[in-house]
Amino acid sequence: MIFKEKTSLGIYSLVLSVYTVCAFHIPFFTYLTQHLEGGFNGVVIFVTAVLLLLALNFFFYVLLVFLFRKVGKFILAFTLFGDAVMLYFVNTYKVFITDEMMGNAITTQYSEASGFFSWSFLLYVLALGFLPMLYVFGRKVEYGGWKGFARLAGGALGLIVLLVFGNMKNWPWIDRNSTELGALVAPWSYIVNTVRYEAGKRRQAEKEIPLPDPVSVSASKDVCVLVIGESARRDHFSLYGYGKETNPYTARDSVKAYVADASATYTRAGVKAILEHKDTPKLHEILPNYLERAGVDVSWRTSNWGEPPVHTEKYYRKEDLKARFPGADDRFDGILLEGLREDILASGSDKVFVVIHTYTNHGPAYNTNYPPEFEVFTPVCNTVEMSRTSPEELFNAYDNSVVYADYLMHSVIEVLRSLPDRRGCMLFVSDHGESLGENNLYMHGVPMAMAPREQVEIPFVVWAPDMKMKTLDKVGQHHVFHSVLRFFGIQSPVFDDKMCIFAD
Repeated sequence: MIFKEKTSLGIYSLVLSVYTVCAFHIPFFTYLTQHLEGGFNGVVIFVTAVLLLLALNFFFYVLLVFLFRKVGKFILAFTLFGDAVMLYFVNTYKVFITDEMMGNAITTQYSEASGFFSWSFLLYVLALGFLPMLYVFGRKVEYGGWKGFARLAGGALGLIVLLVFGNMKNWPWIDRNSTELGALVAPWSYIVNTVRYEAGKRRQAEKEIPLPDPVSVSASKDVCVLVIGESARRDHFSLYGYGKETNPYTARDSVKAYVADASATYTRAGVKAILEHKDTPKLHEILPNYLERAGVDVSWRTSNWGEPPVHTEKYYRKEDLKARFPGADDRFDGILLEGLREDILASGSDKVFVVIHTYTNHGPAYNTNYPPEFEVFTPVCNTVEMSRTSPEELFNAYDNSVVYADYLMHSVIEVLRSLPDRRGCMLFVSDHGESLGENNLYMHGVPMAMAPREQVEIPFVVWAPDMKMKTLDKVGQHHVFHSVLRFFGIQSPVFDDKMCIFAD
């Protein structure tokens, strides 16, 4: 009966606004109440937040439906779907919807995104996204004229202004918490942060800034393999004192494990930091491109994504390696090592640099990232809904992925050991760490200003038997650039000895 009768634009928009606030903002209000100061002022902030969310969504819905009619309803329905997806990720993985997070979502390939799907995800989308669409499309609306529209939109806008400026004394508190609160507001968090991400991407799409010409002054024959880890956290490596033996292979390889921190908590920025010469928002010439200009034979092997533009022609994804080696198992990162020794031996250059960008420690399905024989810790978490499993099972699955990453490092070292007449170097550096339920956080992507140590503290493992290594209390991802230059004997005006792990 309700769908046969028309309702006013105001009632239609109010119903949807109330639904949006009630259905999708429990995490917002949970965060708000946990961080509010007590007393009357806290009540004022809470009530203001409720009214402001209602007014914002009401204003948004009135504009959409009146100005665009049926198209507006489709856009509105799309936001409900987006709100449901957002709520699933916020509730399940305890994430904040930032521009970095939207960048991760946009650049994520299907193979990774499919790992997040579950029955709970389907329930969120159907119950909170699609069912309300019956109201959106089924309810007939009496749109009214421009005067009525102006009264509704003007009234909502006036209330917004009144609420904002009526709380001027609370602006300092709001400013301190604006990043986290804004990241939990639907649909504004993912709409605004998608725009912010795209704007930032356009800025970074500008041509990379060239570095001063490099000069190779070493006549030695060298090969360096940089393994970029994904979501590897330092405190789960037994090389750093973890109680479980997660580095059984490299423990016998005489590696050096430096204490290191990441520059970011998401892949794009973390990989950029590993490849650039200094911490900068600008895009300077990255290490592989710079080395190729210096005459080094550069290749890139990856099962991941998110790196800055790499100019080498020897760029191999898993699919490319599978085509070259049909018998290889492409389910795991071991395929990235297929033909590695043969490619190095076939190089006509005295200096060879290989980057292996892995995926092994990325969640949420850690148990699918390693072959069965590496499941040494049991039982393991076998669901993508990490909050529903026990900490022991989650840790076991993640730790097994660390054992496999250790095996890959060891395998690279074995390749380097087998090369005649070449100095070898293996560097393993992760793009960022990983939360495994600490403080109810999972995976990564929390803004650096509030990132927990689990997402920042990373392993920095080095095997270079022919090099003298410095004793350093802590290093960072930018040490990679300068250390590789010294290993290859390449001089450059941008070289910084303080950022190099190798001594003269």
